Amino acid sequence: MANVPPFGSRPDGRRTIRERRARPFGPVHVRTLVPNALTVLALCAGLTAIRFALEGRFEASVVAIIVASVFDGLDGRVARLLHGSTRFGAELDSLTDFVNFGVAPVIVLYVWSLNAIGGIGWIAVLGYAVCCALRLARFNVALEDPDKPVWTGNYFVGVPAPAGALIVMLPLYLTFIDVPGIKALPIVVALHCFFVAFLMVSRIPTFSGKRMGIRIKREMVLPILLLVGLSAAVILNYPWIAFSGIALGYLALIPVSVSRYRKHLARTSSAWSPENDDLPIG
Repeated sequence: MANVPPFGSRPDGRRTIRERRARPFGPVHVRTLVPNALTVLALCAGLTAIRFALEGRFEASVVAIIVASVFDGLDGRVARLLHGSTRFGAELDSLTDFVNFGVAPVIVLYVWSLNAIGGIGWIAVLGYAVCCALRLARFNVALEDPDKPVWTGNYFVGVPAPAGALIVMLPLYLTFIDVPGIKALPIVVALHCFFVAFLMVSRIPTFSGKRMGIRIKREMVLPILLLVGLSAAVILNYPWIAFSGIALGYLALIPVSVSRYRKHLARTSSAWSPENDDLPIG
């Protein structure tokens, strides 16, 4: 008697679509779970920052957002290290970035100072949050562009969301180091929010650091380690001075990144022009 396939199966032995959909999910490898766990921890830190702000604990709020940014920096690197990158993880990371860097910082600023000017302060919050969402959406779409030159990996288009959150909280850092009068000028804080929102959705190229060389000269090892140690000591002992300097330094670095980007773009255009189509791209 010929073998009769079970009910619902195809004659060639393959499962039908209904059977594949009904089949429970198989086991998930740990290497895909670890990066997503870090992303969830980042989300918890960002939401906790909002809670601290509502309780009036603004320094704790800023620390929580900084912790969220650390977890955000780790999850992608851990995923690549463990070969555990997934589409689910990428979508979760993008949503978490919006909460942590597009919502939490400006909610903290609103509770701290912007609420004193009512609707204008809330418009600043909404403007920043919307611009952050647009910036993240543009970044996700740009990842799918296969025609970008390799050197463009050195640059972001606009200020990335974590850096935007770092910069938008500058008024808080300055207040924590006893710079007077900032909290009493909420309109200045609102203008600062609009400025950072513009930087995020702009086409201004900013350094990404993704394609930095992985090798350094042997004689530079000790100076770099010394610099890392000194930086850690400053951040641990004078955190708000350090973060104020980092935020201002990032803003000062933007004109340099624009200049470097234009030089790369000019070299690429020259290399691919008809009269110079045999020149390599450096």
